[in-house]
Amino acid sequence: MADDNNTKVALVVGASRGIGRQIAIDLAKNGYAVVVAAKSTSDAQSVVPFPPDPNSPQSTISTVEREIVEAGGRATAIPVDVRDFASVQELVDRTIETYGRLDMLVYNSGAIWWASVEDTPMRRFQLMQRVNPEGLYGAVQAALPHLKRRRRGRIVVVSPPIYSRFFRGKTAYAMGKVGMSVLTKGLAMDFQRQGLPDMAITSLWPAVAIESAATRKMTSQNPDEARDLRKPSIFSDAVLAILRAPAARVNGRLELDEDFLRSEAGGGVTDFSRYAVVPGSSPRRIMPAVLPDLTVAEQDDEGKRMDSAKDRDRAKL
Repeated sequence: MADDNNTKVALVVGASRGIGRQIAIDLAKNGYAVVVAAKSTSDAQSVVPFPPDPNSPQSTISTVEREIVEAGGRATAIPVDVRDFASVQELVDRTIETYGRLDMLVYNSGAIWWASVEDTPMRRFQLMQRVNPEGLYGAVQAALPHLKRRRRGRIVVVSPPIYSRFFRGKTAYAMGKVGMSVLTKGLAMDFQRQGLPDMAITSLWPAVAIESAATRKMTSQNPDEARDLRKPSIFSDAVLAILRAPAARVNGRLELDEDFLRSEAGGGVTDFSRYAVVPGSSPRRIMPAVLPDLTVAEQDDEGKRMDSAKDRDRAKL
């Protein structure tokens, strides 16, 4: 168990490579003890060169743990299969056993397959739903009791704003990722109903494509594609800015990394040149400039409130 009870603890699920790795490393640099979680493990001491390419299979939770520790931070690598709720529960239990607390959860695990409905086999569809919305739901379920203990817990979900263009050409993928954003909206309302003003859940998505294992095939075929990519540090900077912002400002929000960093709450950043993979390039924005408002005029009218959990408990009496 952590010997410093004042050290905040972050659990990053999907932290072996790319964005997740960068988030874990930057959280550690900012004083968090970090639990680095994903499926991939390795013998980090035998990896040469070290650190490995952060977007390669040689980058695992074991090497990320070593990177953090050798830089003077605190980290523990714990493997998890997000498709198995028992594995997710064990991950959270081991986090508490190791550090005695949990202050924030980042869910970055993701399965991807972009194709038409006809060209998306059932097994691909099922994998994406199990890793994306179901994995997130399990991580939130397991983590919530600990995040609520100090009534100040934070959750950051890697999922997009909700708008119809996002569905085009990747319907099965979009069903799961949008479902994750629905969880963000719904859990935020739960926090409000439960009188937890200092808790927040926020979805975050790139405004510009970010260099990752997923973009590697594209750039290997055409190196000029790298001019439209940003470094994952923009995303981790946005995560840190969200954590610094008041809970009421970010709870239930579906944010874009660049747009949040430009905002007053995000620090009012105006120069994004340092994030370009190719120095001097101006990466193309892939997200809309204006997103739809999902609220309605009757937003606060709940009608007759129902609670199936309470109804079930009453039925047992």
